[in-house]
Amino acid sequence: MDTMNQLIMGFSVALQPLNLFYCFMGCLIGTLVGVLPGLGPTAALSLLLPATFHLTPVSAIIMLSGIYYGSQYGGSTTSILVNIPGEASSVVTCLDGYQMARQGRAGPALGISAFGSFIAGTLGIIGLMTMAPRLANVALAFGPPEYFSLMCLGMVILTFLSSTSMVRALMMACSGVIVGMIGMDPVSGSTRLTFGITELMDGVGLIPVVMGLFGISEMLLNIETKIDREIFKTRVKGLLPTVKDWIQAKGAIIRGTLIGFFLGILPGGGAVLSSFVAYAVEKRVSRYPEKFGTGMIEGVAAPESANNSAAQSAFIPLLTLGIPSNSVMAMLLGALIIHSVTPGPLLLTQHPQVFWGVIASMYIGNLMLLFLNLPLIGIWVQLLKVPYAVLMPLIILFCLIGAYTIANSIVDVLFMLVFGVIGYLMKKLKYDAAPFVLAFVLGPMLEYSLKQSLIVSKGNFLIFFTRPISASCLLLALILLIIPLLPKVGKKRPGATLESED
Repeated sequence: MDTMNQLIMGFSVALQPLNLFYCFMGCLIGTLVGVLPGLGPTAALSLLLPATFHLTPVSAIIMLSGIYYGSQYGGSTTSILVNIPGEASSVVTCLDGYQMARQGRAGPALGISAFGSFIAGTLGIIGLMTMAPRLANVALAFGPPEYFSLMCLGMVILTFLSSTSMVRALMMACSGVIVGMIGMDPVSGSTRLTFGITELMDGVGLIPVVMGLFGISEMLLNIETKIDREIFKTRVKGLLPTVKDWIQAKGAIIRGTLIGFFLGILPGGGAVLSSFVAYAVEKRVSRYPEKFGTGMIEGVAAPESANNSAAQSAFIPLLTLGIPSNSVMAMLLGALIIHSVTPGPLLLTQHPQVFWGVIASMYIGNLMLLFLNLPLIGIWVQLLKVPYAVLMPLIILFCLIGAYTIANSIVDVLFMLVFGVIGYLMKKLKYDAAPFVLAFVLGPMLEYSLKQSLIVSKGNFLIFFTRPISASCLLLALILLIIPLLPKVGKKRPGATLESED
């Protein structure tokens, strides 16, 4: 009953006219981000984060959250109609969605994608609302050693699930921690890694880093990439799935929702991994696995349900433990900290209006997305015809303005351009930026927890191994580091192909 009272309070916050407006804007921008190939939610959040500095914390997080889960909806439109995934998590949807469109069934494919996304997103919010307060109560037992070990485990899991080799992912994570340490020591106040440069004393800002790594680098990459956009020209009709479609897709929606929810909680899991796993599971349990890739409606329903459910459950570790599970959640963590809201087990007691307001806005946002996606498909298709020669300079202009307006500093613009070149080289050389960003955000907290633990134990490192939760996290992290060294297991990792090529 207490949960219901809190949720009612959340709706009273989310239904305020200003918050409704920002929820709508977040969903609209998120859908647009999903529709346009080559942008992605991380780049969009990095572009728009400076625009939220003058908003209240609730309004800012409601809008930024809407961009994230809204992008999962929009990505299916380009996958089905253009055979180009607008969002990384919609890659699998291309396999059957575009084939359905070629068979004259673009309407049912888009319809089941939207309804499946709505059902999965709503169930994911219920899971978030149910699990988050209980996990927050457990997290109250966490001290500095437990937080240090948990953050180490989170970074190791992300590197283990990385799409590149684990060695490269670990290199990126270590680089992120080092860059995050630039500036003043949080305990002693001494400066390190500044090389006498005054501008580095405050450290490197999160916004210039992510704008460069995801915004500028993506634009540089798209300039040299020729994308043939063959937009399906048949009139889209019959958006409401038939009874037969629902019978075929209902199992896929339920399984995709469950898979997405639990994989979304894991660091590095997220919407992309969830959609691949859901598609693979659906193909395994189907009586006609050989038909997948020829226009099976289950091949659309499962990944779209999984990525939307994962987008909701990714908020659980962020809001209850203060630990982001992917690069988008790392951006939201930065946004919360900028707005003087510390995510973690005390968030529910110190800022209940933020926690429950955001959850309530997700219910409203999912309804908005359902009505945004189906009637406006014609408009989204027209947007796909905007030439990149027009789109890219505008995005770069927004990046430059956003980086400068943070502190009215040209240094931040230079940082963004430098990290843009670094991000471009990382993409060309197949280095994953997600471990870098997560480690960059967690680095200062990791260092602070380490120093707090050593102060409590008077310099004795055994404190990390004598406390059960801390020891368990470190043991699991060690196991995950050892697993890739085993020949049979290592070949099955996502980055195994790249490793063998190296």
